[in-house]
Amino acid sequence: MTNMNDLVIMRDQQALTTSLKVAEKFKKAHKNVLQSIKNLTAENSAVKNMFAESTYVNGRGQAQPMCYMNRDGFTLLVMGFTGKDAIKFKLEYITAFNDMEKLIRTKQQANYLPQTPEEKLALTMQVTNRLDKRVSKIEKTVADIKEKAQVDEGQRYQLLQARKSKVISACGGAKSNYYIEKKAKKVFSEFGRDFKNEFEIPRYDCLKAKDFNEAMKFTKNWYPSFVLQREIQNINAQTRLDFEDRG
Repeated sequence: MTNMNDLVIMRDQQALTTSLKVAEKFKKAHKNVLQSIKNLTAENSAVKNMFAESTYVNGRGQAQPMCYMNRDGFTLLVMGFTGKDAIKFKLEYITAFNDMEKLIRTKQQANYLPQTPEEKLALTMQVTNRLDKRVSKIEKTVADIKEKAQVDEGQRYQLLQARKSKVISACGGAKSNYYIEKKAKKVFSEFGRDFKNEFEIPRYDCLKAKDFNEAMKFTKNWYPSFVLQREIQNINAQTRLDFEDRG
């Protein structure tokens, strides 16, 4: 369960996070995160106010560089981050920023900010409880998306190539007379019917991404019906005999 203090902190009445926290959560080398920040500020001076250089003390007692960043700086930095958990972490950070900024605004309006460690802890626990509920909803939403997601273009291409390869093989090869005489459409048709029945879909592009590996396995192990196999064998054999007779 994610604690908000692991993501966003309050500093000088601002909701901030650090390059160290970003590196840890997104499994990046800290020096690479710092380099990305350096590249961003070098490309556009307008983003410099989103980051603030600072230092921290490592395990050896040495001062090392780090950066604070506000929500805009964080969003700009991680916009291109990809990976299995990237979207989840981005959503967690955004939620944490929102909660912390809301807390700051509320206390500013009341002309009061937590001063003692006990007050800070109590307020943090309140926000953490709300954050935990939101994260649970986000995780459920992500799980639902994964469950319902359909194959992407790359997976669809792999399926079509696997289907074509299987049909050609079932016809006896690309040089077989059954394939050359353009009868392969019967094999394509039978494969398509069996494939759609197997995965209970109306079209190939309706296949769910979670079924992709099973679909590739099905394609690899599929064979035409006995009747169609006999037809293929007879046409290929008859044609070879005719060729031999002409020789």
